[in-house]
Amino acid sequence: MSELDEPEIAQVTLPGVLHALSDPTRLAVVAQLARAQEMSCGNLEVAVAKSTLSQHLRVLREAGVTHTRPDGNQRWLSIRRDDLDQAFPGLLDSVLGALTPSDT
Repeated sequence: MSELDEPEIAQVTLPGVLHALSDPTRLAVVAQLARAQEMSCGNLEVAVAKSTLSQHLRVLREAGVTHTRPDGNQRWLSIRRDDLDQAFPGLLDSVLGALTPSDT
């Protein structure tokens, strides 16, 4: 697998990040990643088809919310926590802190 395109932090915008976090499935993915630090795509607990999950993961990656690390035939996901905290201090903590158990 080749390296996936991810925006430089200077290209990450607040509207893009907020859009990526506005979907319940994507928000659930981010919440799981926040708890686990890093997860393989296959271990995410979401109630959508694989193709739909792939599209959600693409939106998160292209918005600059997540980092995808290819490793053999697996892809490992993590939140770009340091970058997001630098660009938008407190945003991720506020969003994750507002979640209820039914949101994840």
